[in-house]
Amino acid sequence: MTKFLSGAAVCAISFAFVTEAAATEWNVSVWGKRRAFTEHIEKIAELVSEKTGGEFTMNISYGGLGKNTDNLDGISIGAFEMAQFCAGYHPDKNRAITVLELPFLGVRDLEEEVAASRAVYAHPAVAKEMAQWNARMLMTSPMPQYNLVGTGEPRDTLASMEGMRVRATGGLGEAFKTVGAVPTSVTSSEAYNAMESGVVDTVAFAQHAHLSFGTINSADWWTANLNPGTVNCPVVVNIDAYEALSDAEREALDGSVDAAIAHYLVNYAELLKRWDDILAEKNVQKVEFSDDQIAAFKAKAADPAREAWIKSMESQGIPGQELYDVVMSALEKQRASN
Repeated sequence: MTKFLSGAAVCAISFAFVTEAAATEWNVSVWGKRRAFTEHIEKIAELVSEKTGGEFTMNISYGGLGKNTDNLDGISIGAFEMAQFCAGYHPDKNRAITVLELPFLGVRDLEEEVAASRAVYAHPAVAKEMAQWNARMLMTSPMPQYNLVGTGEPRDTLASMEGMRVRATGGLGEAFKTVGAVPTSVTSSEAYNAMESGVVDTVAFAQHAHLSFGTINSADWWTANLNPGTVNCPVVVNIDAYEALSDAEREALDGSVDAAIAHYLVNYAELLKRWDDILAEKNVQKVEFSDDQIAAFKAKAADPAREAWIKSMESQGIPGQELYDVVMSALEKQRASN
């Protein structure tokens, strides 16, 4: 009887071990804190767990696995299975998707941002470049057009931007250069301290980031309609980890992307509805640029940046013109569908 019980116990332990080993657990590297920018990641983790009966779970770490600027490197070496990053942090590593960061692309809302990103992510040149980092595109993190918060007197003309020190990365930084500003690419987590210490005069973010990283708390003013562009921040998965998934797990992951993005869009819309109240609550002045000033900014920044980007990409063997055309076509299709 003792031997029988011992054998049963061994079998039970062995079964538990096999069950545990069969479960899939992914580590996900993001940064900051849970916010509108990460809601689709939280949602996809929830959906994947539900669909697989808890057999495929995700541990989402806000800064505990690596710095935001190192997330693509972490994916490449398999330090974690899934991560979010922004193209402007290392444009040399993800050249093809920086087309989505060109200034004044004319993206009007988050749905258009999603459409443009999806079209670009599906391009073979993007898949090829990401494969160099053992990364596979999963979904975008759509953000509205960036605008500035600043201290002191409002910068409400292009002339007033001469010498302005601005936290702006990628194509946005290049756009501000064209009007005499001095961009710096401190990370989002460092932006508040840079503003507080006077390292920068202004910070370019989407609304959620001004809230999450505290820059709105030090601001005297906010540009309501400058809208020079935005940054593109994909969520990627490690290719080896993705290919190791069972068919059911892979279906649960891929099949949850649309619902996760839809959840993100609804959540972000609620934030945008509250934005004017937030400005009033924090006594931040809303600054509006004239149509002439915006047109002048666009003339200085948009066409030269686009042509320079296309030329640079083509010289590196990346189909720059084709990628730009993909963005424009995606925007046209999205507008036609509405």
